[in-house]
Amino acid sequence: MIEIPLVDLRAQHEQVADEVADGWAEVLKTTAFINGPQVARFESEFAAYQEVPHAIGVGNGTDAIELALRALGVGHGDEVVLPANTFIATAEAVARAGATPVLVDCVDDTLLIDVDQVSSVVTSRTKAVVPVHLYGQAAPVELLPLGLPVVEDAAQAQGARRNGVAVGGLGAAAATSFYPGKNLGAYGDGGAVLTTSDAIAESVKLLREHGSPRKYEHPVLGFNSRLDTLQAVVLSAKLRRLEGWNQARRTAAQRYTELLADVERVKLPVVLDGNLPVWHLYVVRVPERDRVLSALHAAGIGAGIHYPTPLHKTGAFAHLDGSYPVAETSAGELLSLPLFPEITEAQQTRVAEALKEALR
Repeated sequence: MIEIPLVDLRAQHEQVADEVADGWAEVLKTTAFINGPQVARFESEFAAYQEVPHAIGVGNGTDAIELALRALGVGHGDEVVLPANTFIATAEAVARAGATPVLVDCVDDTLLIDVDQVSSVVTSRTKAVVPVHLYGQAAPVELLPLGLPVVEDAAQAQGARRNGVAVGGLGAAAATSFYPGKNLGAYGDGGAVLTTSDAIAESVKLLREHGSPRKYEHPVLGFNSRLDTLQAVVLSAKLRRLEGWNQARRTAAQRYTELLADVERVKLPVVLDGNLPVWHLYVVRVPERDRVLSALHAAGIGAGIHYPTPLHKTGAFAHLDGSYPVAETSAGELLSLPLFPEITEAQQTRVAEALKEALR
C-alpha cells in the first residue's frame, strides 16, 4: 500500500537540493559556520517578505517567543495571556522568561484565541498577550485590548495576512519557527523574531548573542541562540519558492473543502473574515476521533492531531487550572489531514474517501 504522509519533506527538498548543495559548498569553503554573510542575507530577505524592517534569526521558535518577550521587558512577576489551544512551546517561552502564563479559551469555529475573554483576565501584572496564528491563519489581533503589547506566535503562518497586513507586523513583535515541517522549514531547528521596532530588534540581537554587542563585552545577561549559516542557506532557497508553495496549499485546502462538503459528520475549518491563510494544517473535527485516526493510519493515511491536550491538561502546566470548554472539547475531535504543496488531487481524493469510510 502506498502511504500518503502528513507532510512530504522529500518532495520539497528535491526542488531546492542543487541550490542548497551549492550554498553549503560555499559555507564549507569559507568555514563561516556561525554568523556567516548568508545569515544576514536571509534576515534581510525574510524581513522584506514579511514586510517588516527587522527579522532576527535565532536558534528556534521557542527562543524567538522568549527573546521577544524579554525584549519587551517581560520577566519575573509578570503575566502573559495566551490561548489554551496551542503547542506547549508558547507557554514554555513565557515561563522561561520568568512570567506566568494566563490562559483563555478559543472560539468554536476557528479555534483562534477568544479575544473577548482577554480583558477579563488582564490585571496590573499583565505585560503582554501572545495570540497564536493557528493552522496558518491570523488571530484577530486588532480586537485585543488596546495598550497591551502583542507578541504574535506566527510559527504556523509565514506569508499569511490579516486585513491585508502580513503577520509579523500586527503587533509589537512576532516569533516564528523554521522547524522542518513548517511552511518555511529549515533542515534542523531555527527561528526568527520579526518587528517594526528598532529598539526591540536591537534588544533581541543583544540577547541572542550572550548579551554581547561585540566580542567579550556583556552589558546584559544573554543567551546563545543563533541561526546558523547552513540553515540560512536552506531558508533562502526555500523562501524564493514560499509564495508558490503557499498558493498550492490554498488550492489543496479548497479541494479538501469541496471533497468533504457533504460529509455531515465532518466539521470543516472556518476562515475568519479578513484573513488570507497559508494552510499550514488542514484541521477538521470528527466524532470518535481516535478510532477514525487509527482507521486512517491502517489505510496508509498519515493524519495527525494538533493538539491532543490543552495546555492546562499537560503535566507541565497542570497548575494553570481553569475551565476552557472549547479547547477541552475540540481536543478530542481535532484531526489534521495530509497537506503539503505537492499533494495531488488523486491523493486528496483517496484521503477523503478513507475518511468517509472511517466515519461509516
